Amino acid sequence: MTNSGFHEFDFLFGKWNVRNKKLVDPTDPKCDDWVEFEGTSDVIPVLDGWGNIDRFFVPESSEQRAFEGLTFRLFNPSSSVWKIWWSSTRAPGVLDPPVEGCFVGDHGVFECHDVTNGTPVHVRFEWFADVTSPKWQQSFSWDGGQSWKLNWTMDFRPINAAASGPH
Repeated sequence: MTNSGFHEFDFLFGKWNVRNKKLVDPTDPKCDDWVEFEGTSDVIPVLDGWGNIDRFFVPESSEQRAFEGLTFRLFNPSSSVWKIWWSSTRAPGVLDPPVEGCFVGDHGVFECHDVTNGTPVHVRFEWFADVTSPKWQQSFSWDGGQSWKLNWTMDFRPINAAASGPH
């Protein structure tokens, strides 16, 4: 058993303002229309640090309906692999299949196979670890990973703890 990788998501602990850029319909491979919106994220360690939970909030705006998301990340010390699950109020009661992977340096790549709109899709999450401005992006591949289409990016900026207050 190893804990190599155990602290790879520590950079994300805390409260963040999140600038999102997302395809209007990420499930449509032909969609090229983007929407931008703000959100907040609150990330805490759980399970004695072997996992973490990220609560993500997007308020109602002219660009976006309000929603809440939840990410659960869990590190497996036997394989040194992270699994990342996502659920949101956009699809109540649904927990997406976990993406799995690890970091090489400050870049984490996590992938899985899923089905969207009845079509098989390969999902990729990428994390760019930076304690002051982390970045995340999601891409889909409809051709088994031969090509990827970026469909969502998030840029994180820390919220001043003294000024943040409740969400």
